[in-house]
Amino acid sequence: MEKQLPEIKGTLRNHMIELPTSIRKATGIKIFGKRLKSFLFSTDVAVIRNTNADAVIAVYPFTPQPVITQALLLAADVPVFCGVGGGITTGKRVVNLALDAEFKGAMGIVVNNPTPNEVITKVRNTIDIPIIVTVVSEYEDIRGRIESGATIINVSGAKDTAKIVRNIREKYPDFPIMATGGPTDETILETIEAGANAITFTPPSTADILNGIMNSYRKKYEDESF
Repeated sequence: MEKQLPEIKGTLRNHMIELPTSIRKATGIKIFGKRLKSFLFSTDVAVIRNTNADAVIAVYPFTPQPVITQALLLAADVPVFCGVGGGITTGKRVVNLALDAEFKGAMGIVVNNPTPNEVITKVRNTIDIPIIVTVVSEYEDIRGRIESGATIINVSGAKDTAKIVRNIREKYPDFPIMATGGPTDETILETIEAGANAITFTPPSTADILNGIMNSYRKKYEDESF
């Protein structure tokens, strides 16, 4: 007999971004006792506050700033993994940003793809929380990343993501891998079957969501005019 899963929803928070249920088929990654399967890719505090994702991966295309990290951690009610640079921002500053993120309460930090292995090693020797290293190509030196101190590999390879995940999984059967799942249940399941333990999901923007709501308001008046 299948057990019932009780679900409680509030009136005011009933409208929220719910991630695809196909992500639940992933094994998840257990970090500090918490099993995380779904990661929301966002820095929008309104979106972060209104989602059912297990965690947030907050990476943005600007120089990381501690005040942004603080705002994200204050807004979130789930674990946050903060970007600390590694591309334009590198060297000692990445190490300092990583330590600051740990002190502020981040569950982990994310470094960009161009981050040199020696910088990853310095970060690993400084902080205790996980280091997520982003991989974008099947030709990257994964062994070098792992030996430098990466805790989790984050695969972001667009249409080649599942292929890259599969290649990494064949060489490293037990290493934690998270990856972008793509736009459909089919692409998410393909990525999971390739070996991803967790999936990152990009939500619609607040502008797109608000546009849909406004259209429904307009339609209401159009319908009432007849």
